[in-house]
Amino acid sequence: MSLFKKQSAYVSDFTRFLTELKQNQPQLEADQQAGRARLWDKDQINLDEMQRAKESRVTQKAYVYQSR
Repeated sequence: MSLFKKQSAYVSDFTRFLTELKQNQPQLEADQQAGRARLWDKDQINLDEMQRAKESRVTQKAYVYQSR
């Protein structure tokens, strides 16, 4: 027995807006996934290049503007 009854008749304005938007623009979800892939999905890390970059790094002095 559920304590909360689900009201299936009510649909919020926002839900209705999203439903209409997805119906009018079916490519929207694919565009969102492409944007996510462009911003967040990264290529595989090459450990050899990462080690080489770490070894070739030049250490910086504590205060770089000191003229000594």
